[in-house]
Amino acid sequence: MKIVLHITMLFFATVLSAQSFVITNVTLFDGETVTENTSVLIEDGEITKISEEISTTATIIDGTGKFLMPAMTNGHVHAWSPQSLKEAAQAGVLNVLDMHGIETMQGMMKQLSDSTNYARYFVAGAAATVPGGHGTQYGFPTPTLTKTEEATKFVEDRLKAGANYLKIIVEPWKETLSHETVKALIDAAHEKQSVAVVHISKADDAKKVMANGADGLVHLWWDTLLTSSELNEWKKNSNAFIMPTLLTSKLFLENIRPTAPKESMLSDEDLLLQVKNVYEAGIPLLAGTDPPNAGINYGTDLYKELDLLSKAGIPNLEVLKTATSLPPKHFKLGTFGMIREGYKADLLLLGKNPILDIQNIASIETIWKEGKVVAQTK
Repeated sequence: MKIVLHITMLFFATVLSAQSFVITNVTLFDGETVTENTSVLIEDGEITKISEEISTTATIIDGTGKFLMPAMTNGHVHAWSPQSLKEAAQAGVLNVLDMHGIETMQGMMKQLSDSTNYARYFVAGAAATVPGGHGTQYGFPTPTLTKTEEATKFVEDRLKAGANYLKIIVEPWKETLSHETVKALIDAAHEKQSVAVVHISKADDAKKVMANGADGLVHLWWDTLLTSSELNEWKKNSNAFIMPTLLTSKLFLENIRPTAPKESMLSDEDLLLQVKNVYEAGIPLLAGTDPPNAGINYGTDLYKELDLLSKAGIPNLEVLKTATSLPPKHFKLGTFGMIREGYKADLLLLGKNPILDIQNIASIETIWKEGKVVAQTK
């Protein structure tokens, strides 16, 4: 009995000590800048010190020749099971932002957010749409609205159901919300100190919802190129972000273009050019992939999105920000996405530097969620 007790106590002591460690002599991307040959101390799931030299009795992990960065966030998903959150976590995507789903299911899945092997789960609840509009075709009950005077209650109902932000759908290929109702929804969300983001597919709708105060777009428009002067003017009046979902657009448009009117849809090259122009206008870009649409997965396909952003001409340092520091900042989600003292120890240790080649993001060797190693399933 004493032997069993001793082994049990030793086990718990080992677990506790494993939560305190220091990664030494590593190249650090903290979510904003890069520092060479530095060390990061993690204690009880939190980053407590960043310095060239750290004196500690904690376990030492040699980071020589390796690259340390914050864990990633996928800013646009539709998750339907816990397996989706596990798949994300195993790819170093420790936060996912759901943009439309079943609120009761979302509430249950959010309970996994504190589990080491699952991504944190943030939700919009049910997206705002009209009867018969986009979002109602998936076979589950979806609350809808049609009038400006219904906006406040719609927002309140989403927040009561556990929404972390509001998503609004403007999709003219079906019945859709009027821009007056969209503005009322945005205003109602802001009155509750909530972020309001919008699904669009046309440039004119993008300009209108931005003028009406949207905090961001969760897709890039598909129909035309906005000029640099239009984008620069847009930036003067708004600090809203754009989530291009380039991978989704690329895969969907392959099937849509052959039957669409000639030149009514942007080419893949024009999509990349538009993203570059958005970046050069100073408009923040966030990474999202919109799984499971087009067969996109919840984990490693985010790497493909980052690669497309890089191919668009976005510097790789800035590409990394789209999936690390910027999503929690713009969605007001908390102390993760950066490697700073006082932040959650959500970390990725890579064997190769993704700033030199964004495809090196796939060289992840260890994933920590709040200082605990995320188990890898072979």
